[in-house]
Amino acid sequence: PYEFDDLIDHYQASPERLCVSEPGIDHSLFNPGRRNGARRTIGVGDEPLILYVGRIAPLKGIDIAIDMLSHIPSTVAAGIGPPVLMIVGGPSGESGRHEVERLRAQAQTNGVADRVRFVPPQPHDELVHFYRAADVLVMPSRSESFGLVAAEAQASGLPVVASRVGGLPYVVSSSVSGLLVSDRDPGSFAASTTAILDHPDFRRQLSQGAVEFARRFSWSATADRLTDLYAGIAAR
Repeated sequence: PYEFDDLIDHYQASPERLCVSEPGIDHSLFNPGRRNGARRTIGVGDEPLILYVGRIAPLKGIDIAIDMLSHIPSTVAAGIGPPVLMIVGGPSGESGRHEVERLRAQAQTNGVADRVRFVPPQPHDELVHFYRAADVLVMPSRSESFGLVAAEAQASGLPVVASRVGGLPYVVSSSVSGLLVSDRDPGSFAASTTAILDHPDFRRQLSQGAVEFARRFSWSATADRLTDLYAGIAAR
């Protein structure tokens, strides 16, 4: 929807020639499952687990997530020991490899290198285990066209803390399926993440809301919108 508005405001597009059709989720794959079993599958213990999934590139704001880790209390209700940030994804674009090196150095400088884990990109049927194992997903993006990862995570019962940019406010319902952060301050992301990690009832509420909210994203609905669009064009 925000791209719809941009095309009208900045390119004088005709509204009647625009159609918004959101991506869908494979709900037969991305759905809630047993947290403990998922944790054994991906090889983590009882530590509070913060998850990032996606390309490693400057616009994804992973540096904010690493800085955020220093602001989160070392003891929270979600698990035993200090929270861990797991980054699942690979370098993207010309600056991708440099960004990985920069993030590793940043974690070292911040004194949290032992709590930041880099995991290679995962196939979808494996990725769902990471969503089920984690306590919260963070998306501190500087730019995001839609945010399919947020939709997949929510369908799996995982609350999301995301930047209020691009398509993310349409994918994450604040205080229903997650929390939206309006600035780039690592402290703001830490406060929102801590609110989920340290308050089990609130996390449970968001987890249930995430599953319900994510039901609106389905490939059958996407296909229906597309066929309706073509039918309308063909009829003219």
